[in-house]
Amino acid sequence: MRPGGRVRSLGGQVVSILVTLFGLLVLTFVIGRMMPADPVRAIVGEDATQDTYRMVYERLGLDRPIWEQFFRYLGDVVTGNFGVAIRTGQPVISDILHVMPATIELATFAIVIGAGLGIPLGVIAAVNRDKWADNVIRVFSLLGHSMPIFWTGMIGLIIFYASLGWVGGSGRMSSFYIGLVRGPTGFLLIDSLIAGDWNVFWSALNHLILPASLLGYSSSAYITRMTRSFMLDQLNQEYVTTARVKGLSRHDTIWKHAFVNIRVQLVTIVALSYGGLLEGAVLIETVFAWPGFGQYLTNNLLIGDMNAVMTCVLIVGVIFIGLNVLSDVLYRVFDPRTR
Repeated sequence: MRPGGRVRSLGGQVVSILVTLFGLLVLTFVIGRMMPADPVRAIVGEDATQDTYRMVYERLGLDRPIWEQFFRYLGDVVTGNFGVAIRTGQPVISDILHVMPATIELATFAIVIGAGLGIPLGVIAAVNRDKWADNVIRVFSLLGHSMPIFWTGMIGLIIFYASLGWVGGSGRMSSFYIGLVRGPTGFLLIDSLIAGDWNVFWSALNHLILPASLLGYSSSAYITRMTRSFMLDQLNQEYVTTARVKGLSRHDTIWKHAFVNIRVQLVTIVALSYGGLLEGAVLIETVFAWPGFGQYLTNNLLIGDMNAVMTCVLIVGVIFIGLNVLSDVLYRVFDPRTR
């Protein structure tokens, strides 16, 4: 592509991202105004006088025209002002930065398990279509996709924690170690390694294994099914038959030809699955009392803190936009034809 074409392509992508972000802001604002919760009552409480209610109502700008409220919200977002959380009294963005590392840690381990399990199983199922291996893998993925994550979480705690004692229970670490490590990153495993505290590291890892494995199993079910579908499509192509006729081994045909052609599709599947884990781990975080983003969103939604809820919704949208942009970049890495 010529330099001018590259500039135009990059400019088009930037405009597309900005338009998407603006649409996300509009959607977030509309959701915040349509929610049945009363943000004023959540702040002042049920016993506040009418004068107090009216004062806070005007201070929040809710007496202004809707278009003026939107541009005020837009200005606050652009300047990084997301309001103050009712529960903590701290800026919402500070609260989110505090809880997000826990969710990122959990989701990252889960997607490594999900992709590491789902992609090979999907390939094996496609190669052995309608054979016993395919049937077993399909049942395995169907169970992972069908079982509610909160149910598997409770069963996992009963079996592997309460009965067998193989893993840690709820929380990010044993209560004995809370507060011993306060590192710069917020990622407990990394901070404990930096501090050289191996007791905290093993405790954190022990508590992470079960929720991450359950989330990874749930994610692997979807990745397995999609990988199987993509591989079946490629294995039915003529170039695969030609490669086998020319004497290419079965292993090379599958992994060096067919699998290479589904890498771009798998990038999207894994990226979207990771985004889903970042914003959708609400139930598993609740079951395991995991102090992450999902639990923060749920707690603030229950008390009607619209500043926190709208900011969480906005961040979820930004995460998915960022993952889609990353997918586009990886497309160009894996498939030179898209450059």
